[in-house]
Amino acid sequence: MELYQLRSFQVVARQGHLTQAAELLHLSQPAVTAQIKALEEELGVSLFDRVAGGVQLTDAGSRLLVDAERVLSDARALIDHAKSMEGELRGRVRIGTLIVPARLRLGQWLRDVQRRHPLLEVHTRLGLSRDLLGEIRRNNFDCGFFLGRDSFSGMSAITLAELGFCVAIPSELADALAHADWQQMNNTPWLGVSPRSTIATMTAELWRQHNIHPRVVGEFDDEATLAELIKNGLGLALLAERTARRFAADGAFVLWRGGEVVSRAPLQFIYPSEREGDPLLMGLRDSLKTIWDLP
Repeated sequence: MELYQLRSFQVVARQGHLTQAAELLHLSQPAVTAQIKALEEELGVSLFDRVAGGVQLTDAGSRLLVDAERVLSDARALIDHAKSMEGELRGRVRIGTLIVPARLRLGQWLRDVQRRHPLLEVHTRLGLSRDLLGEIRRNNFDCGFFLGRDSFSGMSAITLAELGFCVAIPSELADALAHADWQQMNNTPWLGVSPRSTIATMTAELWRQHNIHPRVVGEFDDEATLAELIKNGLGLALLAERTARRFAADGAFVLWRGGEVVSRAPLQFIYPSEREGDPLLMGLRDSLKTIWDLP
């Protein structure tokens, strides 16, 4: 019995689907199937039944999954203990970041990390929240940031702040829309946002709540682009309050109802739950809590 077989067992059990599990494990589906079969032969029991749309644990599989996860946890703890004995943290850490680094306090955080752990080599990669979550789950990133709400299955999450969002409107529409109701807003084009963005989810939820279905112009994936297009009169959009107020103060556009916060979303730091206790991630987490003044 090998740890990689137990890991495959755990991932297949979580996903309920061999192909999806193979993607997360960076293996072919036949390779994962072979690992599960070899494990079943060694244990002498069937771990999964095939069902429509995937696989599900047998009674024996459900009971043995608890033991398998304990073994994997103990193995991870052994590795973490060994790393802690080395003293100074070292190596490369891969962090998924969002579009506005100042909002993440990224500069302050990484400066503190470098001061505390000078042997760490930090790599950052920019993306949208949903994409970053997927990259962390596939072990392409060690940790990252997420804007919005999610069940975070298999992930640990620390809320850093709650961000407010306002509706920004072109200056030329200020007289008509600055104090309009939602039905009036329905008759004005809105800027489309990438469906992988939290802003897209929040915008769709607002439309659903107020029963509107406005015409959508294009699809864009960052606030700077949205702000520029609002400034030039292409349509309305939801923007983070701090960003919206800064641009409005410069006269780029106006804010609906004086900048009323119409929605909120948590800014969170996320990492795999199975790496809870990993000295590298705990060092990053502790530094981030210091920067955000969290307990």
